Amino acid sequence: MNSIARHLITLGAVALAIAACSEERKSLADYISAICAAPFRSASAEEAPFLTESVSAMTKMMIDMGVRPTGDVDNDFVAMMVPHHQGAIDMAIAELRFGRNERLRRMAQEIIVTQQQEIAAMRLAVSEPLPSSVPSPTQLSAQGVSDTR
Repeated sequence: MNSIARHLITLGAVALAIAACSEERKSLADYISAICAAPFRSASAEEAPFLTESVSAMTKMMIDMGVRPTGDVDNDFVAMMVPHHQGAIDMAIAELRFGRNERLRRMAQEIIVTQQQEIAAMRLAVSEPLPSSVPSPTQLSAQGVSDTR
């Protein structure tokens, strides 16, 4: 598929999402959520919690990636990539919460670790301070992530 066709499909999805949200004034988050959730409308009730969490992660990621340019390409790159990597972490957490395939669950754990490392490396590269240490998402048993399946 060529790039023009991909753009037309994307524009079509955006138009459908805007139409779906046009009943009342909606936020950018509502539009993005509608776009991300559209393919999941026919999901089973069993899969709905996973998809809800995944759409939430994608929506947050897309909104947070929309940074105001600062004139510093490197800082802008980091400002866009950190939410992108955090989105991958959040989707991997959803896999750990709801997934059953042990190979995919191990990959999700690896995604969390590597994406956290890349976030730290990018922040250090532009002299941003690192956030305070917190437990890994896979260590948060209160959220049901580190359960043994």
